[in-house]
Amino acid sequence: MHGSEFGRDDKRAPLPLARRDARSVIRRGRRGWLRSLGPGLITGASSDDPGSIGTFAQVGAQFGYGLAWVLPLSWPLVAAIQEISARIGRVTGQGIAGNIERHYSRPFLHAVVLLLLVANSINIGADLGAMGAALHLLVGGSAKLYVSGLALSCALLEVFSRYERYVAILKWSTLSLFAYVATALVVGVPWGRVVHDSFVPNLIWQKRYLVALVASLGTTITPYCFFWQSSQEAEDARVDPTAEPLRDAPQQARVEIARMRYDTYLGMGFSNLISLFIVITAAATLNAHGITDIQTSAQAAEALRPIAGTFTFAVFAAGIVGTGMLAVPVLAASSAYALGEALGWATGLGRSPREAKAFYGTIAISTVIGVGITFVDIDPIKALFWAAVLNGVIAVPLMVMIMIMAMEPRVMGAFTLPRTLRAMGWLGTGVMAAAVAAMVLAG
Repeated sequence: MHGSEFGRDDKRAPLPLARRDARSVIRRGRRGWLRSLGPGLITGASSDDPGSIGTFAQVGAQFGYGLAWVLPLSWPLVAAIQEISARIGRVTGQGIAGNIERHYSRPFLHAVVLLLLVANSINIGADLGAMGAALHLLVGGSAKLYVSGLALSCALLEVFSRYERYVAILKWSTLSLFAYVATALVVGVPWGRVVHDSFVPNLIWQKRYLVALVASLGTTITPYCFFWQSSQEAEDARVDPTAEPLRDAPQQARVEIARMRYDTYLGMGFSNLISLFIVITAAATLNAHGITDIQTSAQAAEALRPIAGTFTFAVFAAGIVGTGMLAVPVLAASSAYALGEALGWATGLGRSPREAKAFYGTIAISTVIGVGITFVDIDPIKALFWAAVLNGVIAVPLMVMIMIMAMEPRVMGAFTLPRTLRAMGWLGTGVMAAAVAAMVLAG
């Protein structure tokens, strides 16, 4: 009934029909094209948070274009695991945490959620701190005051905006990432070398290079993105009166799965492309002038001023604020989705604060903790390092669990993974496991 593209139980539906479905999503016109973009685009853009900007600026400053190849290579792998996460949510009507709670080990789920909450809180604090520092560089004033104001704005918009309007705000916020395309286009870049280094890996077996490689992978494959996209797909199906979980409405499967794939691959491709432009900007300016010790995104922006000019500095710094306004709400909401589904709460940004008090309370508390972290004398680089370690500890077993769920008929019904997506998911899991092992050995 669903075909090899959508499940392994029936082989009758040909692949060309699925491709026609994907093309039909793209051909709906400008308005339909934008509506087809949602959880995948927002997930991809949110992964380019201020912490990631700092990581990729550091990679470009230290190694020039030498690690540019990581981003094209990781794109299909991260897109595959994100598509699998999206499928779980859209097929079952529940996010990843809800499905683990229902079908698998609760102690495992509680451990993963606890680590996720800690890692996300650290990331929120680091992102808010970077946003405050960037705004201070742009207009002066108190960075601490800016942190509080930005956090309050993020929380109020997330809690009190109507769901459809808030999703639209998040979609339009992704445009802030084009700041990093602009910065790369206004500095002198040897594009021939960039193209070569982006597609021809140059492995160097040195500890410093290996740690940077692991950091690059770790900022593209992150647990909070799994939880967010899966829960958002389930939320969209709940909020839309014409939609149902695909297990209950298999007739919607062709168009919906094609839409998810289009949304996810475009969203994650956009994310990795922006990260590549950040590497290019740092390599063409900082590395080219011998500046290799960049610790934060705000530091990178400040270092650009004397080299690339005030315009490039201002655009780079403004991009930090814009991307943070997208990433902080996603981080806080992914914590709330995971905790709420694990504990059986009413969850969802489509619910009113009165309907989902604990869910929105978790968003507020996560944001407040993030603000508190910026007021404590904690080295932001060490904080991000430990957040990366926690994410690495979470990511591999969680990816294994996601793959097991997505291949299990009692969870997915007839919509278990097709062979190609299954292979890509396990390959991505293996690469992440190797990266975490390398990080441990290098540490």
